[in-house]
Amino acid sequence: MQKSALIGTIVAALFLGSATAVAGPWEDGMVAYNRGDYVPAIRLFRPLAEAGNPKAQTQIGTMYRRGEGVTSSSTRAFMWFSVAAKRGDAKAKAGLRDVSRKMTPAEMSQARQMALACEASNYRYCEY
Repeated sequence: MQKSALIGTIVAALFLGSATAVAGPWEDGMVAYNRGDYVPAIRLFRPLAEAGNPKAQTQIGTMYRRGEGVTSSSTRAFMWFSVAAKRGDAKAKAGLRDVSRKMTPAEMSQARQMALACEASNYRYCEY
């Protein structure tokens, strides 16, 4: 092998070796969720949701609606869908329609109050 070809091979190996894929919390959460590991998934989604990420907020709403990794709660599902829908998430809007069909007026009122408190706290106090 010629010297220039050897150097090219070494440079390419170094470049490719340093190009490892790095997944973020969203991707890691979805891997866990799709695997059925709901508790680790929600632990990854929660900080994203509290940072205002509407996809994570919608995912948490879905998990509350289905009881995946958390106790099933239409009220909490509605609250998370509501804050995500206000941020423009189309899946959250669909989730709101689905979950609200099964809620009482008292549950709807409570969920709306929770959503207002969540938004007022800049998503820091959404689970209380």
